[in-house]
Amino acid sequence: MRVVQATLHVVRLPLVHRFQTSSHAKNHLDHILVEIRDESGATGWGEIASATQPYYGPETVGTAQLIAQHFLLPALLGARWEHPRQADALWAKVRGNNFAKSGIDMACWALYATMTGQPLAQALGGTRTRAASGVSLGIEASIDQLVDQVGAQIAAGYHRVKLKIAPGWDVEPVKAVRAAFPHEDLHVDANGAYRPDETSFAVMHALDAHHLTMIEQPFAPRDFVSHARLQAQLETPVCLDETVAELADLDTMIALQAGRILNIKLSRMGGLTTALAAHDRAAKAGIPVWCGGMHEFGIGRAANVALSSLPGFTLPSDVSGSDKYYARDVVVPPVRTTDGFVTIPTTPGLGFDVDTDWIARNTLATFTTKE
Repeated sequence: MRVVQATLHVVRLPLVHRFQTSSHAKNHLDHILVEIRDESGATGWGEIASATQPYYGPETVGTAQLIAQHFLLPALLGARWEHPRQADALWAKVRGNNFAKSGIDMACWALYATMTGQPLAQALGGTRTRAASGVSLGIEASIDQLVDQVGAQIAAGYHRVKLKIAPGWDVEPVKAVRAAFPHEDLHVDANGAYRPDETSFAVMHALDAHHLTMIEQPFAPRDFVSHARLQAQLETPVCLDETVAELADLDTMIALQAGRILNIKLSRMGGLTTALAAHDRAAKAGIPVWCGGMHEFGIGRAANVALSSLPGFTLPSDVSGSDKYYARDVVVPPVRTTDGFVTIPTTPGLGFDVDTDWIARNTLATFTTKE
């Protein structure tokens, strides 16, 4: 395969429900959709799901577009490769910028699956026919509103509910939700909002009493030591997210016993190629994994669904239906959940048709480059 043309589409979609984390709130999302075309005319689509602000991580839509435009696509265009792992190696000397890399890598995998006539899940080595879906809920205006939201998602059939927490919005909301839903799969995510001090450790110990599936990323991304110290004190598994951006980080997590669960986000880890390697390495170490999301549009969501078909993804993943976030998505049909499961597509490529007309109507900017 040889990619001869690539286009970056900066697309904005409104969210159906305002979403707030420990760092910021959002009513819409801007993501970059990557469209690559090879010499036969076949196309592959990927999604750069970086945030607009540098709060989840250092990358933004603007920086990702810059890196993709000036470094990643020039490395890809005109180069011959037979497998996406070879394409991923073309930009290996670019450090960091994993969100930007992820969208290009994803597009290469989609093109490869299309050209070899296999579903993306099969190309990755997936074994499941459906993936259990969880849902992530932001910080609400009141505890009563949060409980109502949790109830609505459980009624919709989701197998796991994740609650965003932050200092001042943690023990009491969790206590209320657990009282209302004593037997549901519930976990919390702090996005690194807590300092590793006595007060925060007390909060984590209080949360430990509510039989959570996991406490995700309580401390700052690079703080392996504090996560390890906390994990040694809790019965609840600590799950690492932002901390594990590279495979070497996963090795450190395992060596220090800094967590017992891994959230694999292909955007955070630079794409499907690295996410697949992380899945294999975690499985060897006996660490269960699940696929986290970044509120992806349908293209990135399709890649998450395919990734979740791998055998190590034993916990519900962030592959909720498109309608949870967007009134109209960029793929047809939209990703749907049925009784809390998403069916793994069996058609070649992403398994969904890309709605190019809808993309065009919601595009803020485009950039096209050719060999």
